[in-house]
Amino acid sequence: MINCKGVNNAFEVTVYETSANKNALTKVNQFSTSENKAKITINTAQKFQTITGFGGSFTEASAYLLNKLSKENRKKVLEAYFSENGANYTLTRTTIASCDFSLNNYTYAKVENDVALEHFTIEDDKADIIPMILEAKAISKEGFNIIASPWSCPPWMKDNKSYVGGKLLPEYNNTFALYFSKYLQAYQKEGIDIWGVTVINEPHGNGNNWESTLFSPKEMTDFVQNHLGPKLENDGWKDVKILGYDQNRAGLKEWVDEMYRDEKASKYFGGTAIHWYESTYEVFPDALQYAHHKAPTKHLIQTEACVDSEVPHWQDDAWYWKKEATDWGWDWASEQDKYLHPKYAPVNRYAEDIIGCLNNQVDGWVDWNMVLDRQGGPNWFKNWCVAPVIVDAENDEVYFTPLYYVMGHFSKFMRPGAVKIGCEVNNKQLKVTAVQNLDKSIALVIFNPTATKHTLELQINNQNTILSIDAQALQTVIIKK
Repeated sequence: MINCKGVNNAFEVTVYETSANKNALTKVNQFSTSENKAKITINTAQKFQTITGFGGSFTEASAYLLNKLSKENRKKVLEAYFSENGANYTLTRTTIASCDFSLNNYTYAKVENDVALEHFTIEDDKADIIPMILEAKAISKEGFNIIASPWSCPPWMKDNKSYVGGKLLPEYNNTFALYFSKYLQAYQKEGIDIWGVTVINEPHGNGNNWESTLFSPKEMTDFVQNHLGPKLENDGWKDVKILGYDQNRAGLKEWVDEMYRDEKASKYFGGTAIHWYESTYEVFPDALQYAHHKAPTKHLIQTEACVDSEVPHWQDDAWYWKKEATDWGWDWASEQDKYLHPKYAPVNRYAEDIIGCLNNQVDGWVDWNMVLDRQGGPNWFKNWCVAPVIVDAENDEVYFTPLYYVMGHFSKFMRPGAVKIGCEVNNKQLKVTAVQNLDKSIALVIFNPTATKHTLELQINNQNTILSIDAQALQTVIIKK
């Protein structure tokens, strides 16, 4: 630990770094000067959103793989995510019934036309997802919140009678609202409280590839105002946050305009959920700022992100730092949108997106699958993706990719209740953000994607110190008075 003396009282600085040069949330205390200089200014008087948390998602794919590992490696992975010595996740997500990262399609309402849901069952979750959540809860000292999302309503409630695509039939609005209430009750009986729900994952659909249900902004808002909101309130779930939208940021304006159209609708929404898949580099700050200013007291939470359309690279840290990854838009985006989907470095995408979100009023950021296999599954649709932790279940091997450490730079040090504070850098190549935790410590994150080392002058309320950051490196600087 370095004692740094400024103009007035001393403050203490502890620095952790993850880099292309093999650092992995490593404490560093040797700093040197270089020709490349930057000044970072932190203003603790300038306050923005309150942080809800950071974390990843409990999927059947992840839970199934953990069940195939030895007890030692299963515990190792869960402690890496949820213990104080690990990433210490505080905000998570799970699925309400199946999604593409399930072993197959399933619903909790298996009996058709069971409008009272007398045969509702979460039996499909009891072998994998529920044990994973309960073990994570046992490890987590401070606990974590869970957001639950359905990818599809039960197929018999839809106009196409399919898991994929289609719309909820109006005659089943009350039954689908009951479906949420039954889910919350069933999970609570298993010892799991749900903090929030989204109405549906990706209401625009996903190209009719895997589980989905289509909603327009008005249809979703009407459903929440007239059915889901009152049902949860009447059944004693009024504290469960209902998050609207739950898809890409570029479409935010039309959704928040409808969700918060008047008090009758907006009172049931706890906030807005967003995804990052519209671009491999663009944060869409204007859309985020618009959503915040439309409803400044509501949550704005990133509920899903991943390196998609890629098979994971096994034991190859260097790949995660290189601009070689492609996403779905590389092949499938419309011509006018292809510019949003160039090749990218996975580490850069995670670090820059989280920083960009924090700098534009987002209060929570949730990654997708916590664990996948070397193929990027299991996934019934074969929609392969990358997770921060990759496992070879057959050989009982675990690979913590650089993405795991990137997540830890935020989740471990930016705790719930922290407040985003003013933070600026005079070098556009560097990305920075900062929060002040409830214990008054400041967590500053700095990302240097360039090929050169930078000397940093850090100034806080007229106190300053000199640090440095390696080329292709991410740092978290913990500052205490």
